[in-house]
Amino acid sequence: MWFALGFGGACAFCAYCYVSWILAAAVLFALLTALFLVLSRRRLGFRAAAVVCLGIAVGLGWFRLYDTVFLSDARAMDGETERVTIAVRDYGYSTDYGCAFDGTVTRNGRIYSVRVYLDEYRKLEPGNRVRGCFRFRLTTGGLEDPSYHRGKGIFLIADQEGSCVVQRYWLRGLVDYPAIWRRELKTILRRALPGDVSGFARGLLLGDKTGIDYETSTAFKISGVSHIIAVSGLHLSILFGLVYLITGRRRVLTAAVGIPIVLIFMAIAGFTPSVTRAGIMQILVMLAMLLDREYDPPTSLAFAALTMLAINPLVITSVSFQLSMGCMIGIFLFAERIRLWMMDEKRLGRWKGRLTRWFSGSVSVTLSAMVFTTPLVAVYFGTVSLIGVITNLLVLWVITVVFYGLILLCAVGCFSIPAARILGMGIAWLIRYVLLCTKVISKVPLAAVYTKSAYIVIWLISVYCLLAVYLCLWKKPALLFAGLVTGGLCAALVFSWAEPQLCHYRMTMLNVGQGQAILLQSEGKTFLVDCGGDDSQAAADITAETLLSQGISRLDGILLTHYDRDHSGGLPYLLTRIRADHLFLPYAEDAAGVGDALRNLTDGTVQTVMEDTALRFGGVEITLFAPVSYNSDNESSMCILFRAENCDILITGDRGEKTERMLLSHRELPELEVLVAGHHGSKTSTSRELLEATSPEYVLISVGEDNPYGHPAPEVLERLVEFGCVIFRTDENGTIIYWG
Repeated sequence: MWFALGFGGACAFCAYCYVSWILAAAVLFALLTALFLVLSRRRLGFRAAAVVCLGIAVGLGWFRLYDTVFLSDARAMDGETERVTIAVRDYGYSTDYGCAFDGTVTRNGRIYSVRVYLDEYRKLEPGNRVRGCFRFRLTTGGLEDPSYHRGKGIFLIADQEGSCVVQRYWLRGLVDYPAIWRRELKTILRRALPGDVSGFARGLLLGDKTGIDYETSTAFKISGVSHIIAVSGLHLSILFGLVYLITGRRRVLTAAVGIPIVLIFMAIAGFTPSVTRAGIMQILVMLAMLLDREYDPPTSLAFAALTMLAINPLVITSVSFQLSMGCMIGIFLFAERIRLWMMDEKRLGRWKGRLTRWFSGSVSVTLSAMVFTTPLVAVYFGTVSLIGVITNLLVLWVITVVFYGLILLCAVGCFSIPAARILGMGIAWLIRYVLLCTKVISKVPLAAVYTKSAYIVIWLISVYCLLAVYLCLWKKPALLFAGLVTGGLCAALVFSWAEPQLCHYRMTMLNVGQGQAILLQSEGKTFLVDCGGDDSQAAADITAETLLSQGISRLDGILLTHYDRDHSGGLPYLLTRIRADHLFLPYAEDAAGVGDALRNLTDGTVQTVMEDTALRFGGVEITLFAPVSYNSDNESSMCILFRAENCDILITGDRGEKTERMLLSHRELPELEVLVAGHHGSKTSTSRELLEATSPEYVLISVGEDNPYGHPAPEVLERLVEFGCVIFRTDENGTIIYWG
């Protein structure tokens, strides 16, 4: 266990902070190992330190060897365009620009997993071959920054260059069948279950989240039960329980049947880090039973971690791996302590019984799992669920029944879909219960808090500082600890909600990537200008969590400049979480029907801006400048002028120089404190005439990092510097707040 701790720490350091002196560091830790071994003759405590240092030394050496030897050919392909043949290992899926699939490519006898993007949709199946020219990118960090693919063992991304040919080989290898079986199981679930529950069933049984809509996925995140639809130890333990029951608890038969079933399940689930960790540990359980040996969970976890890191040291960067390991470490360290505290006879008195034992067991496992997963979820997903314990109590007991039912349904569905549908009727109502509980609980005020608020981040850090102090105390005052945590949360919420109200005016340009989302706040009113970005759902999440962090669950108005996806794509998702009193749409061509979709989603009034419109409240005026044409292009953007005391802000959407001049010709604009650069800093916007007329002090640019359009254009930046503007960009500065 101590060796695994050192080995994993070394892999994490190398993966996130790769340096050239790795081998020198490995030698240093090898020397420290020898030193601690000598000192351990006097004090046994040095023995653990020696083993940790040995793990670090081996981990550093193994990472360097893996990177130098195994990844050398992949590194040579980085940035190169080559004609290759790629073996398809999973079914292709459509993208915005064509299709994508996972496959393998061979280079000098080494096989690398690759994510491939094609320019047009092709029907692809496991066993096919795709031959053509592709430009390769290394996911571990080369000419471009590392990507999340490396944690999944995908070391190359291939983009199509020119034409390609799909060769359909029907002689499949063994590695192709898990994807085929997964596809068949999805088909059975889709045909045998009603449409409102089949997506959840696929997520629960196979980890496939594509059938789960945004609203349901958000409800799971807020209510703290997202682990249900991420195949992990929960699912493997349920599967093992079924095998153990069927085999009559005979250890030899259990191992003979259970180990192949676990391996097949891992393959069908795609060998994700969480299911691989759980599968290895479950196999060790069965081997311990078979050999009549004691099963030690911490040692088993360490073995699973070492096995996965030896196969791919970069798995340490996988969020799935980190959450899975953090969950198990928390359970091993704290679950029994929490359970014993809850089961104290002095505290329970006459209430001690079977139900109490179940309750204390469930709560202790949930709380202990959250110890290390909560900060990870906060960092990666920006959410801290406060109500997850209650949700788990309400739904986890049903999940076991549903999981068994789905396995039986798939078995029946292999022979008769009508019979499977009859079975699916009962399962569907259990799933509906889970979905209903999750959605209702997620609507509870303060079901979750968000790291978009700096005060929540400070509170979370203080909680772990308090926890460290608490664990060091001889007498552990649990109620005092809970009281301090609760009091700190209340203070963080008060500061988060009060801060925007203390500003006379406040403008927040959210960092949504290549898109735009701007909050205008004053006099207790909040208006949102646009909501869209590279990822529409991510843009909606960022916007919703920023608002909810301020205690705002309903907007006074949404102002949409135009219908392009990078400005409007996030609004349909946002309106499932945040309501709006008014929705203002530009009078322009809307070929994609965005406006109609938004009308159907909002419960507020909808106004199409056909002429200039002024919104006044207190000492604030927001003027909406109507589009100058009905065309669907950028020139038909609606412009917004926000005027408060000593503050004038202009947002021009994606208007170009021509329509900027038209705006100047029929309206006299004031000198501006803030100008939002048009079209994300495109060279065709933010004209010299506009700058001369408005003399902005600050220019803010909402732009995505390394975007393919070259925004902001060098000409625009030079122009802004010439006019003495102070420039802030979301790709460099993150979310930008201007207040007074």
